[in-house]
Amino acid sequence: MKSIKIFVLFLCVVVLLNACSNDKDQEFKKPNIVVFLADDQGWGDISFNGNTNVATPNIDKIGNEGASFDSFYVQAVCSPTRSEFLTGRYASRSGVYSTSAGGERIDLDETTIATIFQKAGYATGAFGKWHSGMQFPYHPNARGFEEFYGFCSGHWGSYFDPMLEHNGEIVKGSGFLADDIASKAINFIEENKEQPFLVYVPFNTPHSPMQVPEEYWSKFENKELELKSRPGDKEDETFTKAALAMTENLDWNVGRILQKLKELQLNENTIVLYFTDNGPNGNRWNGEMKGRKGSTDEGGVRSPLFVKWPNKIKKGLKINQISGAIDLLPTLTSLADIEYSTTKKLDGIDLSNALFDIDSEKPNRLIFNYWREKLSVRNQLYRLDNANGLYNMTIDRGQNKDLSEEFPAIKSELLKAKEAYLNTVVGELPEKDLRTFPLGHPEEKITQIPARDGVGHGNIVRSNKYPNSSFYTNWIDIEDSIIWDVEVLESGNFEVMLYYTCAEGDEGSEIELSFGDSKVVTKIEEVFDTPLTGMEHDKIKRIESYVKEFKPLSMGVINLEKGEGQLKLKALKKPGKKVIDVRLLLFKRV
Repeated sequence: MKSIKIFVLFLCVVVLLNACSNDKDQEFKKPNIVVFLADDQGWGDISFNGNTNVATPNIDKIGNEGASFDSFYVQAVCSPTRSEFLTGRYASRSGVYSTSAGGERIDLDETTIATIFQKAGYATGAFGKWHSGMQFPYHPNARGFEEFYGFCSGHWGSYFDPMLEHNGEIVKGSGFLADDIASKAINFIEENKEQPFLVYVPFNTPHSPMQVPEEYWSKFENKELELKSRPGDKEDETFTKAALAMTENLDWNVGRILQKLKELQLNENTIVLYFTDNGPNGNRWNGEMKGRKGSTDEGGVRSPLFVKWPNKIKKGLKINQISGAIDLLPTLTSLADIEYSTTKKLDGIDLSNALFDIDSEKPNRLIFNYWREKLSVRNQLYRLDNANGLYNMTIDRGQNKDLSEEFPAIKSELLKAKEAYLNTVVGELPEKDLRTFPLGHPEEKITQIPARDGVGHGNIVRSNKYPNSSFYTNWIDIEDSIIWDVEVLESGNFEVMLYYTCAEGDEGSEIELSFGDSKVVTKIEEVFDTPLTGMEHDKIKRIESYVKEFKPLSMGVINLEKGEGQLKLKALKKPGKKVIDVRLLLFKRV
């Protein structure tokens, strides 16, 4: 009998130890992270913020079931905001000064949030618009994301079955781009459900071109808009309707991913964030704020931020503390209890206390918004705008009453802060970007060298003044050429694929690609002349380049020696009126 009691006691101890162990495992299980980033969607483009023109129940749900930030700030355009989210530092510190032609790239000595989470054992994936560099090691696969599907450019020319990339390989998209992006993110979540994951979903909408499936457009095409843009701002209502239709599609895709988390029973241990990259890309209702995309006024840089973590973050929590995209890296690493170090000091702060509704003193801080020599600065109460007008943001988001004369001491303090920011942060940008476009990184087989990053000489021109998603055309003279300044990172042999179109009657041109003493020559024997497309899907006329399909042609193998130099594409023979149009060179190490 005594032995039985001892055995039973032993079993109880084992069960208790296992239970404690399981509780401990559960307690220290790292949370999953899902970050949604909308493209060119303003603060006012969601129903959560009072827009009755649009319904965004899934996006709103993140805010209603978690915390919403009332004064969260991003930058005036796409790539600086993305840089600040990824690094926790102001974009100018990280080498980002433009949205194309290399100026969108994050310096290689910066530490990204994806690298931090990857080192902590997370599966990491990015799905959508990267806009922080294309060639390895600027590519997302080199910045901590083991999985990437989407496009690296600043905008894309077609949203229906477009050419995209998957971990460097050129692929064809499936259906409407935002739907495709969400599907790939869902697949990644399913594949990595047994381990913690960081999923970054930078959607491409509602950025132009204004393309959206008909089921969404039909709801808005003849709709009467209840809320209009700020008085005095000229609104294109067709553009607004297209943006809102794209937003409702985006909301549906957010809902698909949230539903998948619920189906996989991952919802309670997943932190979900939603924010946008700048103000609205058109004059439309935005809470009567001044400014839109490209402006450093309130309406150009104020973004929604919703953060949901069931049973950890209080439902419906409203946070008034000023904050910005620079704060997301230190905040998410803190929430996930990840220790890390960065090569450079962060500008962002940890917002965990605010998210956990811990009564603590709000930091006495400033948030700076800078874009192309326009600078404004925000403290907890006031904004000093680019023209140095002072406005109380708690009662005057529209920046209607300049309080400079009433509060000269506050203005003086903010003026000094602006001057210091220009001298230090902006002053860190070099006068000339000396970074070359890398080719042939030893850890990556494929390098894309798009038309966007080159310079046309002679008669050759871009298909549009905006470099992203453009191609080179009007190649009519034997002396014309296209040149790319590149740096070969490791010597080797590379098969070169040329993406071209050629009109009937122009076949027979001989094309030479050279780098230093190395050359490869190919003959254009096949006509491949496709019409420009995009206008059939556009709801209003776009400002960017229309697109067309390009044919890949192997030029052969070229030997590239390590070092800086010029890739030069020129014609040796031109039997027709025109040579070819050029979209892309793709190098594959062999």
